[in-house]
Amino acid sequence: MTKMNRRQTMALMGAAAFTPMAPAILRAQTAALPDTMIWSTYDVGSTGYVEATAIADAMIKSYGTRVRLLPSGSGVGRLMPMLKGQANNAWLANELYFATRGVFDFATPDWGPQDLRTICGRPASFGIVVTEESGIKTIDDLRGKRFAYAAANPSVSIKVDTMIASKGLTRDDVEVIEFPSYGDTLRALNQGLADAAGSALTSSALNELEASPRGLRWLDFDPNDADLWANMNKIAPLFSPFRETIGVGVTGKDPVNIVSYKYPMITVKADANPDETYAFLKAVHENYDSFKDAAPIMERWHIDLISSTPLDAPLHEGAVRYLQEIGKWSDAQQSWNEGAIAEIAALREAWPDFVEANQGLSEDEFATAWNEARAKVMAGL
Repeated sequence: MTKMNRRQTMALMGAAAFTPMAPAILRAQTAALPDTMIWSTYDVGSTGYVEATAIADAMIKSYGTRVRLLPSGSGVGRLMPMLKGQANNAWLANELYFATRGVFDFATPDWGPQDLRTICGRPASFGIVVTEESGIKTIDDLRGKRFAYAAANPSVSIKVDTMIASKGLTRDDVEVIEFPSYGDTLRALNQGLADAAGSALTSSALNELEASPRGLRWLDFDPNDADLWANMNKIAPLFSPFRETIGVGVTGKDPVNIVSYKYPMITVKADANPDETYAFLKAVHENYDSFKDAAPIMERWHIDLISSTPLDAPLHEGAVRYLQEIGKWSDAQQSWNEGAIAEIAALREAWPDFVEANQGLSEDEFATAWNEARAKVMAGL
């Protein structure tokens, strides 16, 4: 994920330590919050870590709730403390979708679909960046062009596969060129080794491309194109339209229509205490003014943004109850949430019989067989 500069990181890291109790009246107002919380987060230096630190600092100062952050560089590493009861929540990205559906790292007999819920999630933008010299102006123009993919990076790959599917394209319609890392895919554009790549709009690696003779362009995802978004949802129902005003080659005067997903998503187990998840979301909402200026991205923790759907997992019942009370929960959101809960339940019900019937398969064979079984389950919903 995007790195923050050293000044922003160091200024906020102090919130990871324990601090004294705040006035008792504020503690009484949020009695359902534990006195001590442990949050599993992305690595130090990532935006997710900085965001968790800023919100932890607000809770420490307002309520005296002691917060400790447990950073990890992997999705499994962020999930395990919560699943083992060693952390109250986990701050996740698309690994949440993978875990609840039992795909990629979680398509093994020891894992499978996990019963998880979200409290909220901050919108993040992602797009397809192309070189101006390539002549690519629309998604359809990607046909036959060199598309840079990062090897063994399912979080980026699922976004790219979904975005090109918006116009009916698959990897077979582009010339896939694999590079060792996400950063390498972006550098490949500047080096003339690829024409397009998937990227966060704030990726610093794109600054050099913007300043080079090759130039850069972001492809447009029309928010009013119903077929485009329907095609995307067939692959992964995680994304929604977003008009981005911040990023390389993007300004408030020159925004782009882009794809939004959620990162980070504050995640809990499905059986988490609903009074605690209610109180947690309430605390984030009521303390917004105290942390929104901690880093540029923090303004996107406004309740109108973090309460929106879709997310990679359904919202927890306690979070839903709070959103209902403040008038931020619609019939459409309720329908989406019920559908997401039903999807995870159906996959979890199918998993034990699938594992029993597919013992002895290799890791790749097992994952392939589960993807086929999962598609059948989904088709029956």
